Amino acid sequence: MTPLDQLACGYRNSSDRMVIARCFAGDTFFLERVVFPFELLSFACPADADLEIWTHGLGGPELIETIPARDLVIEPGASQSPLEAVAGLVQDELLESWAAAG
Repeated sequence: MTPLDQLACGYRNSSDRMVIARCFAGDTFFLERVVFPFELLSFACPADADLEIWTHGLGGPELIETIPARDLVIEPGASQSPLEAVAGLVQDELLESWAAAG
């Protein structure tokens, strides 16, 4: 599998509870991460992967939902960080925006 075969994905935990995100694609790919409330998890995975969201209930682990990776693809323009967006401003414009915000 090459990096070109992978999707850039994102999952936001919109619940008020910590969850476990498990992403897998057959026997070739596995990723497991803890995702805190309102946290955004960004990851790369194969196009045929699924993301399972698990929580801990009274009876033990509970599967909340299963999401195909294709439904979690991050838009190409949405991956720009705030610092990259600010980098195009000249210093005077940046200082003016800070003064206006304060």
